[in-house]
Amino acid sequence: MLSSASCRLLPHISRATKTVKTWSCTSYVIQSRHYSNGEMQDLVVIGSGPGGYVAAIKAAQLGLKTTCVEKDPTLGGTCLNVGCIPSKSLLNNSHLYHMAHSNDLQNRGIEFDNIRLNIDKMMEQKRASVKALTGGIAHLFKQNKVTLAQGFGKISGANEVTVVKEGGEEEKISTKNILLAVGSEVTPFPGIEIDEKQIVSSTGALSLEQVPGSMVVIGAGVIGVELGSVWSRLGADVTCIEFLGHIGGLGIDMEVAKNFQRSLTKQGLKFKLNTKVTQAEKVGDKIRVSFEGVKDGKGDQIECDTLLVCIGRRPFTKNIGLDSVGLQLDERGRIDVNDRFQTLVPNIYAIGDCIKGPMLAHKAEDEGIICVENICGGAGHLDYNCVPSVVYTHPEVAWVGKTEEQLKEEGVKYAVGKFPLAANSRSKCNNDTDGFVKVLGDKETDRLLGCHIIASVAGELINEAVLAMEYGASCEDVARVCHAHPTVAEALREANLAAYCGKPINF
Repeated sequence: MLSSASCRLLPHISRATKTVKTWSCTSYVIQSRHYSNGEMQDLVVIGSGPGGYVAAIKAAQLGLKTTCVEKDPTLGGTCLNVGCIPSKSLLNNSHLYHMAHSNDLQNRGIEFDNIRLNIDKMMEQKRASVKALTGGIAHLFKQNKVTLAQGFGKISGANEVTVVKEGGEEEKISTKNILLAVGSEVTPFPGIEIDEKQIVSSTGALSLEQVPGSMVVIGAGVIGVELGSVWSRLGADVTCIEFLGHIGGLGIDMEVAKNFQRSLTKQGLKFKLNTKVTQAEKVGDKIRVSFEGVKDGKGDQIECDTLLVCIGRRPFTKNIGLDSVGLQLDERGRIDVNDRFQTLVPNIYAIGDCIKGPMLAHKAEDEGIICVENICGGAGHLDYNCVPSVVYTHPEVAWVGKTEEQLKEEGVKYAVGKFPLAANSRSKCNNDTDGFVKVLGDKETDRLLGCHIIASVAGELINEAVLAMEYGASCEDVARVCHAHPTVAEALREANLAAYCGKPINF
C-alpha cells in the first residue's frame, strides 16, 4: 500500500495513432498479475542486478504489473554473480587463512600445526554463497509476483520491449513504462587480450584454479586492491601498477589513501604509482608487462604468472535499442536522465551503472526504489553526497561526504577531528588497531560534512555517519549520543568530539 491517494502512470504512447493517453487509478491497491503474452504491463525492468531486481520488487509491492528481463541464466547481475558477493567471500576467507598462516592466531593463543590451503573448497564456498543469494532473488520475484522474462532485453518502441531468447526467438512485451537497469561491464585495456586464464579481468580473478606465484594488477582502485589482497594473502607476490599518484581510486581522502597504502604494503603488496602500462605480452609461460613513469617517461618491465586487468568498468549500453526511441549516450557511454531518472522519452527511465554517478550496488538500489516511487506519483530524491563508499580489504576503508581536498577546493572552512584505533578499547581488545576515524565539520555551523574511516569494521561503521549526514547532524550531535562500550563505534564519537570542541576524551 502506498501513502498517496492516487497512482499516476506516465503516458502510454500509441504507436499506431501517435496520440497520448493517460492512465490513472483512484487507489494504490492494484492487484499484480503474472505477465501473459499480449497483456499490457505497467513496468518492464531490463536487468536484474541490484538496481533492477530491487526496482522490480518495489514496483510489484506498489501494485504495478511488473516484468523483469534478464539476459543471464541467474539473477543478480554483476554484483551477485561476479562482483560484490563472490569477491567478499574470497576476501573474508583469504583473511582467515592469512591470520592463520601469518601466526596472527598463534599470537592470540590459538595454536595448531600443518596449515594447508584448499583452494577448491574455498571456491566451492564462494559458489554456494552466490547460488543462495541469486536463488533468493528468484524466490522474492515469485513471492512478490514479479514476472521474469529470460533473454536479452532491448527497447523496440516507446511502449515495447523485445526479449531475444536463446536460439533467436523473440517475444514482445507491451508496457506503459520501461526502466533500464542494464549495469556495466569490464573496461578493456587496449592491446591486451583477456583470456580469463592467465590474463584475467575481475571476473577471471574470482575463479583462478591455483594461487599464482606472482601477479601484476593493472590498477590500484577499489577492485584492484581488493582482488590483489585476496591473492596476496593466499601466497602470490602481488604488484599493483597505478596511473594515479595514490591507491583507492577517485573520491578517497588523500590522508586516508597514504595510510591505506602503508597498511597494505606492510601486508606484502607492492605498488608502482604514477605509472602507466604500455604493453603486455606472453613470453613462454610468463607474461611480460612493460610500463613507464607518467612524469618522467622512464620505462621498465616486470614478469608475472598472472596479469589482472582492473582499470574500471563502463556502462553496458550497446545494442539495447536506444536508437529506436531517439536516445543518445554521453561521451562516456552513459544515458542522460533528470532527477526523476527519466530519459528524454518521459516513460523510459534509467538507473545504476548506466547513468552518471558512482558505480555502486547500493546507489543503484536506492535509485531503483526512488524511481519506482516517482512513477507512482511520489517525490523522492537521492542525496549523492550521502552515498557511502567501501573498500573491503583488511583493514577496510570507508568514506562518505567531502574530503579535505574537496573542501579546500570549494573554499569551505572546516574543522578536523581524528581518533586513532590504537586508543580505542575494543580495537585494543581485538589486537586490531590499524587505522583511525576522521571527520570533517563545518567550522561555523559544526555540521558534519564528511567522514573517513580505516578500520576492520569501517564498512559497518560508516553507516552511522551516513545517517547523521542525511539528517543534517552536527559533530556535537554525534558526540553527545551515548555509544555502547567497548565498541569501535566509540572512535567515531571521539572523532566528532575532537571536531567540535578540539579534544577527544581518550586520546
